[in-house]
Amino acid sequence: MENDILQSLTKAVVNYEVEDAVSAAKRALEAGVDPVVAIEEGLAKGVRIVGDRFGAEEVFLPELMVAVEAMKQAMVILKPAITATSQAKKALGRVMIGTIEGDIHDIGKSMVSAMLTVAGFEVVDLGTDVSVAKFIAKVRELEPDIVGMSALMTTTMLRMKDVIEGLRKERLREKVKVVIGGVPTSLEWAKEIGADGHGWNALEAVEVAKRLLQRE
Repeated sequence: MENDILQSLTKAVVNYEVEDAVSAAKRALEAGVDPVVAIEEGLAKGVRIVGDRFGAEEVFLPELMVAVEAMKQAMVILKPAITATSQAKKALGRVMIGTIEGDIHDIGKSMVSAMLTVAGFEVVDLGTDVSVAKFIAKVRELEPDIVGMSALMTTTMLRMKDVIEGLRKERLREKVKVVIGGVPTSLEWAKEIGADGHGWNALEAVEVAKRLLQRE
């Protein structure tokens, strides 16, 4: 039965069926399927399939966005169960993440948020078009271990440097690790602006976060 449910989750994402993904997520919980397994082997598998098709130009951005939306809506059902399960153990760390000011792209950031949650991190998602001032204010307020910044345009990724400089000016930089990601970014760019790490994709972002906090 578990395999059937996992396949249903994958199929819903691949077929861009948001309501089916939500229904499958509810069935997963009712059947006692581990929510982490439901995400990793069901939803995330579907998103990876659509992502590969997008990379091969077999599908386009609107389809990819609907697939990610299906995963996000199903995550609304599954995430509370993950939180409840993880309450007994200490979170690996708190990660505050957002898409930088001027950029409304949500897909990559949402996947990173989901995978970090699955890995055991406490994630605070600030959303998209997050201003430099808000990043700095939230660091002061929430005291995260890691700040994650995403950008999908070369014009907006320049604001990442402004955030880091702002954190330094406010004497907050030494209190937090900074990780960046997004299509136009690179490890070289991360080093240039003074970030602590760079993730090419959601899985790598999790590994970078663990490494920076020395968590296994």
